[in-house]
Amino acid sequence: MQTFVHYFLHFGFPFFIAFFGFRKDWKRAYLLLLATMLVDLDHLLANPVFQTNRCSIHFHPLHTYYAMLGYMVLLFLRWPFRLIGIGLLFHMLTDLIDCLMMYGHCQECFADAPAAALLRTVGGALGM
Repeated sequence: MQTFVHYFLHFGFPFFIAFFGFRKDWKRAYLLLLATMLVDLDHLLANPVFQTNRCSIHFHPLHTYYAMLGYMVLLFLRWPFRLIGIGLLFHMLTDLIDCLMMYGHCQECFADAPAAALLRTVGGALGM
């Protein structure tokens, strides 16, 4: 179920954002939102590239809190930068949801994760 939710939020939900938020130009908006998935290229810098149960938030360079501040700045710019900011922040939210789903199964697995404090705070607020 976690895999389905993760990939639906990355590829399915952006369709709804594009269609209902940018109806006049929804096809281009959807493609631009999909293009924000390129932020995951920073996973190639990790060693190992893929690791089961690794939380991306604040681990990969383009998934850090500092990068997210930059993505928030994009929200105050014009099209297409605003949409890119929306896509990147939604991508980070999707990855956070994924991290929380993993955290819910094994909290001690994330004791040393770069986003451990965030996971404890949000997980606690959600009753995890």
